[in-house]
Amino acid sequence: MATTQHILLLGGGNMGAALLGGWLDKGLDPARVLVVDPKIGETLRPLIEHYGVRHATSVPESNFDVALLAVKPQMMGAALPDLREALTRDSLVVSIAAGTTIAAIEALLGEHPVVRAMPNTPALIGRGVTGAFANERVDEAGHKMADGLLSANGPVEWVESEMLIDAVTGVSGSGPAYVFYLAECLAKAGEAAGLPADLAMRLARHTVAGAGELMIRSDETPERLRRNVTSPNGTTQAALDVLMADDGLAPLMERAVRAARDRAEALSKE
Repeated sequence: MATTQHILLLGGGNMGAALLGGWLDKGLDPARVLVVDPKIGETLRPLIEHYGVRHATSVPESNFDVALLAVKPQMMGAALPDLREALTRDSLVVSIAAGTTIAAIEALLGEHPVVRAMPNTPALIGRGVTGAFANERVDEAGHKMADGLLSANGPVEWVESEMLIDAVTGVSGSGPAYVFYLAECLAKAGEAAGLPADLAMRLARHTVAGAGELMIRSDETPERLRRNVTSPNGTTQAALDVLMADDGLAPLMERAVRAARDRAEALSKE
C-alpha cells in the first residue's frame, strides 16, 4: 500500500467498492485513488462521503501506476478503450472480470504488466479469497503491488497458469453461492422435518457460518473435522451415508464446479 502512487479503480460496484474499502482500512491515502463509474452505487457512496475518495464518470487524468478493472465482463469492450491513454507502458493492470483473458485485455489496452484475478463476495466483509495469475511482464515490484491490493480483503493464492483461473472461478469465485444454497436446502429440509421455517433458517445460517469459521480457525483438515463430529452408527453417520453415496454430494459438486469453469472458459470466447 505504501508504495502505490496513483490508482485508478474502474468500476465502483459491490466488488470494486469492497476492494476499495479494504485498501482504505489498510491505510491507503484516499487522494491516491480515483474511482471511475457512471454512477455512485450504495456500496461506494459511504466511502466517498466518509473518506473523500475522488469519483469521476470518465477518465480525466493520465499516468496511473495501477488500473484495477472491476467492471462486468460484458462492459470491458466499451470501458477499456477510454482507459488506454491514461496508462503508461509500465502501468500495472489488475483485472477481476470473470472470463476475460489477458489477451483480450491487451487487445484493448496494449501490452502491459497484467494480473488476472478472481476474488469472491466474502471480500465485502474482509473474508474473501482471491486466485491470481501474472503475465511475464509483471516484475517483482508489480507482483508485490498486486498482492498488496488484492490481499486487503483476504488471502491471495497465485497460480502458475492463466487457464487455472477458470477453475478458481468454479471453486471460490462462484463458491459462496453454493454455500448459500446449502443453507437454503438445509433450512428447507429442517422445515420438512417439522421445524418452524424461521427457526430452521436460523439454525441453518448459524450452522453453516459456524462450521466455516471452525474450518478457518482449526489446523485440522475438513475431513478430520468431519470425522471428529461423526460417531459410528450415530445420527451424523446416518446423514453422511446419504451425502457420501455414489450419487451423493461429491459427484454433484464436481459437476457444478466443472460447469462454472466451462462457463468461464466460454465467456472468454464470446
